[in-house]
Amino acid sequence: MVDTSGYGLLKHLRKLSDGEFWSFKELLRKEPEKFKLKPISWMKIENASKEELVMLLNTHYPKQAWDMALSLFLQVNREDLSIMAQKKRRYKQTKYKKFMKTTFQSIWTLESNICIPDRSYHLIVEHQYRKLQNIFDSESEPVTAVVTGPTGEGKTVFLRKAMLDWASGILWQNRFQYVFFFSVLSLNNTTELSLAELISSKLPESSETLNDILSDPKKILFILDGFDYLKFDLELRTNLCNDWRKILPTQIILSSLLQKIMLPESSLLLELGHISLPKIFPLLQYPRDITIQGFSERCLKTYFISFFNTEKGIEVFENLKSNQMLKLCSNPYLCWMFCSCLKWQFDREEEAYFQAKTDSVFFTSFMVSAFKSAYASNPPKQNRAQLKSLCTLAVEGMWKQLFVFDSEDLRRNGISESDKAVWLRMKFLQNHDNHIVFYHPTLQLYFASMFYFLKQDKDTHVPVIGSIPQLLRKIYARDHTQWLQIGIFLFGLATEQVASLLKPYFGFIQHRDVRQEVMRYLKSLSQRECCEKLERPQNLFACLRDNKEEKFVREVVDLFEEITVDITNSHVLSIIANHLQKSSKLKKLHLHIQKRVFLEIHDPEYSDSETFTQDKKCSFMTNFGDGSLFHTLLQLPHLKYLNLYGTNLSNSRIENLCSALRRSTCKVEELLLGKCDISSEACGIIATSLMNSKVKHLSLVENPLKNKGVMSLCEMLKDPSCVLETLMLSYCCLTFIACGHLYEALVSNKHLSLLDLGSNFLEDTGVNLLCEALKDPNCILKELWLDLCKFTSDCCEDLASALTTCKTLNSLNLDWKTLEHSGVVALCEALNHKKCNLKML
Repeated sequence: MVDTSGYGLLKHLRKLSDGEFWSFKELLRKEPEKFKLKPISWMKIENASKEELVMLLNTHYPKQAWDMALSLFLQVNREDLSIMAQKKRRYKQTKYKKFMKTTFQSIWTLESNICIPDRSYHLIVEHQYRKLQNIFDSESEPVTAVVTGPTGEGKTVFLRKAMLDWASGILWQNRFQYVFFFSVLSLNNTTELSLAELISSKLPESSETLNDILSDPKKILFILDGFDYLKFDLELRTNLCNDWRKILPTQIILSSLLQKIMLPESSLLLELGHISLPKIFPLLQYPRDITIQGFSERCLKTYFISFFNTEKGIEVFENLKSNQMLKLCSNPYLCWMFCSCLKWQFDREEEAYFQAKTDSVFFTSFMVSAFKSAYASNPPKQNRAQLKSLCTLAVEGMWKQLFVFDSEDLRRNGISESDKAVWLRMKFLQNHDNHIVFYHPTLQLYFASMFYFLKQDKDTHVPVIGSIPQLLRKIYARDHTQWLQIGIFLFGLATEQVASLLKPYFGFIQHRDVRQEVMRYLKSLSQRECCEKLERPQNLFACLRDNKEEKFVREVVDLFEEITVDITNSHVLSIIANHLQKSSKLKKLHLHIQKRVFLEIHDPEYSDSETFTQDKKCSFMTNFGDGSLFHTLLQLPHLKYLNLYGTNLSNSRIENLCSALRRSTCKVEELLLGKCDISSEACGIIATSLMNSKVKHLSLVENPLKNKGVMSLCEMLKDPSCVLETLMLSYCCLTFIACGHLYEALVSNKHLSLLDLGSNFLEDTGVNLLCEALKDPNCILKELWLDLCKFTSDCCEDLASALTTCKTLNSLNLDWKTLEHSGVVALCEALNHKKCNLKML
């Protein structure tokens, strides 16, 4: 712990003579005004000793005490003390930077799995590094920046390099005096602390006091890494605190720092993955974004040449390119794994390149190759026991939300010191301060999944470790979390290919038993009487993607007759479409595609221009621009219900949809297109397509169809081939003019039984036209919804006449509030009439 008493300032005050000290105190009366602060009462200052005065300064002005003292030293003609103090502070700041340089040079060399020269790394991240410089160097005010990107893309490595470069005098030299790097996942077991304690844990001996360090927060940057694996809820808006000395629950300290309640003048640089980004990003003030992307082909070539040598590196690159595996190695962590695995093979004089089409096969190949290098002579039974101890540590950590382990955790799970040394050498584990972590969080997830294939009935039950059904419940009941990746590995490991990879070195694994248990759980979810439901089918399909066994995939997909999916991006859309087309049992599909997926022109509301450009590389247009999405889904043999409510559909998307609807193989009878931003023109496209379709129920609610759009629908309704029975048009910006077209349609259509016109500005004129249609003997309408249509009691006579004339109408929706007494009386007289067939009002 560092001394926070202000002793450094006291040492300088002691060098003042009595007369100089008195002048210092008199000048202190007005000095706070320069800093726009309230002065300390003269009564407290007048009789204060030098020790007491330091306490007063640090209590009242914790951030400005040193700056005030330096100014006052000059005013009492003790420039020597001012210079001496500044030199001392610079020396202590330099000492901290040297300490951080040594620390992060070691981390960079031993833990960052880069294995290439700095120059090569800077070429790979050149664009992002320049953006990092510009974001902070161009601003003198506090800045919050976030580094985003998928798991394994190198966000943590990027931040470690920034920290090392600052400590080495390369980056932000005129911007920050102190940069603190915290891996927040190491705080999962810390229930409470203060920011002072957190900072102090990073300071070497003889550093500046905390009061000195925090006296100028504008010169401080906090780098925070690992939010995806933090178990605390940071979405707190209350009980936040601005006192960095106060000991509070960990989540309050972190939330207060993120939301600029604590040290608001400091800057933040955060690593946010796909899990933490939607939770943390909304809490931040004007965050700037830096996206870390995978290796390009040029970067991969540079990496391979640096990792091996020029000749071997080019050979590896060309081999991957010819086998179409470059995309898999675009992820920096997977690239490092591949190169490490390949190097071990070369060392063993094995020439064959391993082929891995899924994450599970990739990780398994890496793990097996590492074991072969370390335990070549061990029998499978011994290897299995050692692997099982590591997997138990991993899965126990997951269920406890623990990613940082101490020696007791290792001992309890049967990992000896010699085993630990081997795991460290294999790069399965690594040191983290005085603790142990897995070399990459994803590696812990892989070993946690592997546990379920190694455990046996005779094993001692560990209460904290959940069963496979409990695991699956977490995967499908939650949004995107690390549990999803465990699910992906679980499905990917349950294959014959992985079993055959493991068998020579670990014996037989129970992949079929795991698969059967997964099927039993999913089958229970598909049952109507089951209280649990498949909350996030996109998570299930993401898991299935890592299992390439077609028979198993089809069996799983065919368990469900009804599915509801929220499509948040093009990647999810691609996964969903590819798996749904394998279904032969699906009858009902609720599909909500968020607007960003269909965007073809940049909209700053949904992303910055850089992210938008990247997304377009795998956008809707690229993958489904020919309409293949709708053609794929609408050809499912039993699909009769499609709900796209809330999906923004342009005219071209509507054309794609309608083209699929017109096909004779399309069986869809119920089509819900509410709130899809459908225009009058698009409505015309829909109307034309429905003339020869099987659609019986159509909802176009909450779309700006206007009268022109309804005119097209009415032409459709008049066509004898139209089989539409239900038409929902509430909130469609209609007026009485639309009712004129509807009149003609209602007296000629032979199928329409329900018409919803609620919440449109029809007025009395429009309702009167509808009443005329109801009185026509050719009208067969059974239900009419007219709530909130702005008509008055003046049209109730016509409504009453229609009720006693129309033989088919049995349900009517009205807004009583606008009818007044006379209107209600007229309707009641109609209800009493023997020819009124109304059953529901």
